[in-house]
Amino acid sequence: MSDQIKSSKNNTVNLSKIKMAIEMGVPLSITTYTLPHEMEVYMGNVLSVFLTELDQKQMVEYLTYCLCELVTNAKKANTKRIYFEEHGLNIDNEQDYALGMKDFKSETIAHINHYLALQKQAGLYIKMILQMRKDKIKLEVRNNVELTFYEYKRIHDKLSRAQQYTSINDALAQILDSSEGAGLGLIIMILMLRKIGLTEENYQVLSEHGETITRIILPLNENIQSHLSLLSTEFVNLIDDLPHFPENIATVGKLLNDPKSKLSDIATHISNDVSLTAELLRMVNSAAFAMSSPCKSIFDAVRIVGLRGIKNLLYSIGTMAMLTSGDDQVKKDIWVHAYGVAFYSYNLARSFCAGDKQLVADSYVCGLLHDMGKIMFQTAHPGLMLELKQKCADDGIPERVFELLVAGVNHGEIGALIAEKWNFPEVISNVIRYHHSPETAPAEYRRLTSLVYIADMMVHYVKTEIEYAQIDASELEIFGLHDQEKFDSIAKKLHEVFTAG
Repeated sequence: MSDQIKSSKNNTVNLSKIKMAIEMGVPLSITTYTLPHEMEVYMGNVLSVFLTELDQKQMVEYLTYCLCELVTNAKKANTKRIYFEEHGLNIDNEQDYALGMKDFKSETIAHINHYLALQKQAGLYIKMILQMRKDKIKLEVRNNVELTFYEYKRIHDKLSRAQQYTSINDALAQILDSSEGAGLGLIIMILMLRKIGLTEENYQVLSEHGETITRIILPLNENIQSHLSLLSTEFVNLIDDLPHFPENIATVGKLLNDPKSKLSDIATHISNDVSLTAELLRMVNSAAFAMSSPCKSIFDAVRIVGLRGIKNLLYSIGTMAMLTSGDDQVKKDIWVHAYGVAFYSYNLARSFCAGDKQLVADSYVCGLLHDMGKIMFQTAHPGLMLELKQKCADDGIPERVFELLVAGVNHGEIGALIAEKWNFPEVISNVIRYHHSPETAPAEYRRLTSLVYIADMMVHYVKTEIEYAQIDASELEIFGLHDQEKFDSIAKKLHEVFTAG
C-alpha cells in the first residue's frame, strides 16, 4: 500500500501535506491493493481531516459512508476479475457472467485471502483521490479494471431506481435481488448525497483508459465562498498604506509606456541610476537568462531582453523592493520559491514557446509574482491582520474562514486583486489569479498560465513536496510532459542550473 499523506510508518494522517494540497489545489491519493480494515479506517480519517480543514464538517458522516461504499465496490470488481479468470470464464460474455456470479459471493467470502493475494499479485489497485480546486471538492475512487457492459448497465439501473425513493427507510423496505448486493448500498449513497443537497449529477461513473472511476463533485459551501471573497477584498482594501513603486522605477515605467520614447533614451535614463542599473544587470546575468557571456551595460540588456522584458524586470524589482524587508524566514522561503518558479518559467518558455516572444518576455515576471498573495500575508502588519479578524467578528464570519484565508486557500485571488490595484498589466494579474487552475484562465493567457503552473509544480516536485501523479495530466499534455522520464530529466537539469547559479 502507498500514499502521499502518511506522516510515518503507521497510519497517522499528515496534516501539513493535506494543508499544502488544499492550498495548491493538487490531489491527494491513497493506493491499496487489498483494502485491509486499517486502510479503510485511514482513508476515512484522511477524508474527515480534509473536509474539516475546508470547514465542511457537516459532510463528513455522509461522505465517509459514500467512500466505504465506493472502495468496497472497487475491491469487489477487482476480486471478480481474478475469480472469473481462475474459473476460465469470460466476464464480457453474458452467459459466462451469469454463471460466474451464481457462486461468486459465497466462494470469494470463503476464500477471501486467496483471492486478495492473487489480486495484489496481478497489480489490481484501489485508489482514493481527494482534491480541492477553485470552488469544488472532488472525491474519487479508482480501480484499474474497466466496467463490463453488464456492470455498467446494472449501475445505471440502480441510479434510476434511486429516483423512486424518498428516504433510506423507503429503499430498505423494498425487495431487492441479492446477486451482487442488489446495489442497495449505491441507492443509499445517492439518498445520502441528496440529504446534503446534492443530486445524481454530482455523482459520475466513468470507465476509460483501463480504469473505472467513480467520482463525487461537491461545490464548496456558498457561504464559505462568499465569506472568502469578502475577506479577500477587505484585506486588499486595508493595504492602502503600502508604498508605491520607488520613484526611479516609476519614472522608467512611464518612459516604457510612452510610445514616443526611444530605446536609447530609456537605456540612458536607467544607466544614470546606479542602484537600478546594478539590480537590472544582476537579474539579466542571473542563471535564469543563461547568458553565454556577462551582460555589462544596460544598452546590451535592453537589446537582449527587449523593452517588454525590461518592463517586466522593473515590475519584479519594484515589487521586491516593497515586499522583501525584514528577516522573516517564512517570507524568505516564499521568495526563494518564487525565484525558482521564475527561473523555471522563463527556461520552459524558451524551450516550449520560443516562437511566442511576448510569452517568453512575460514568463519570468509572472513566475516571480505568482504567489504575491502569500507574500502579502507575510508582509502585512500585525495590526492589519487584527483588523481583518475583527471584521470577521463584526460581520459574523466564522473564524475558520479567516484561518482558511491565512492558510492561503484564496491567495491567487488576493494576489490578482493587489496586482490590479497597482495597475500591473492584465497578463500578470491573470496568471496570478489562475496559476492553480489554468484551465479557467482567459484564452489569451491560458498557455502562459499553464506554463507557470507546470513551473510551480516542478519546483515543488524537485523538493519532493509533491509527486508526479499529483500534477494535472491535461496541463502536462500541453507541453508534451506526460512522460515522467522526460519530466524528470528537465526538472533535474533546471534544478542543477538554478542551484548552481
